[in-house]
Amino acid sequence: PEYMEMIIQFGFVTLFVASFPLAPLFALLNNVIEIRLDAKKFTSELRRPNPAKSKDVGIWYNILRGLGKFAVIINAFVISFTSDFIPRLVFMYLYSPDRTLNGFTNHTLSYFNVSRFEPGSEPLEPMALGYQVEICRYKDYREPPWSSQPYDLSKEFWSVLAARLAFVIIFQNLVMFMSDFVDWMIPDIPKEISERMSKEKLLMVELFLKEEQTKLQIVEALSSQDKERTEDSSDECPKEGLAERSDNYTGGADSSQSHLIKETDVI
Repeated sequence: PEYMEMIIQFGFVTLFVASFPLAPLFALLNNVIEIRLDAKKFTSELRRPNPAKSKDVGIWYNILRGLGKFAVIINAFVISFTSDFIPRLVFMYLYSPDRTLNGFTNHTLSYFNVSRFEPGSEPLEPMALGYQVEICRYKDYREPPWSSQPYDLSKEFWSVLAARLAFVIIFQNLVMFMSDFVDWMIPDIPKEISERMSKEKLLMVELFLKEEQTKLQIVEALSSQDKERTEDSSDECPKEGLAERSDNYTGGADSSQSHLIKETDVI
């Protein structure tokens, strides 16, 4: 719930900040008050929560990143299509003779012949100004009534539309480039911590190699002892065989002699 609340607030602040610039200020005040209230709630009204270890915020990071990119596009469209910023630039660099805003209001107004009003939509008092009005002005980029294509979209409209779309593309790419540049300049892990982590990894690798070397030495020592034992056992086996053979030979001789003695006694 806490993550969801923060994501919703972040979305409203970033998506519509161009139309309501005070939204970040109100969000900051809301977060400060909520932090203090949550601190009081956790310290005096609730039991201490069990801490849980986590590497990062999980899927919420991807949601925040997507909202940030989407907010850039939304704000670019809001700035270009709901303000006179782009039409003023187009007028200054394409239509103004002295590169100023003199005549900008007149440039944004189109002409309309009052005789073209639909029945029932004409003014109730056409002589309210003291004279008969034949032409009125309205804010739009349209062809005048005396042109070959009256009330169609004028070339100024397409020029402004092209400039607005170009502004959206340039603004989006510029902001994305700046965000990636700042992300590259300010890493997620500080340099000191990354160096310590690399040193710890090197120490772990060295310790692992030392353990492996000691294991190899132990294995070699055991194998050498086994070889020595097998060699000693092979040396002792022939000696025992010879002793057994000599014993058998002497035993056989003794038995033959006793047999002869017995025969002589019988005779």
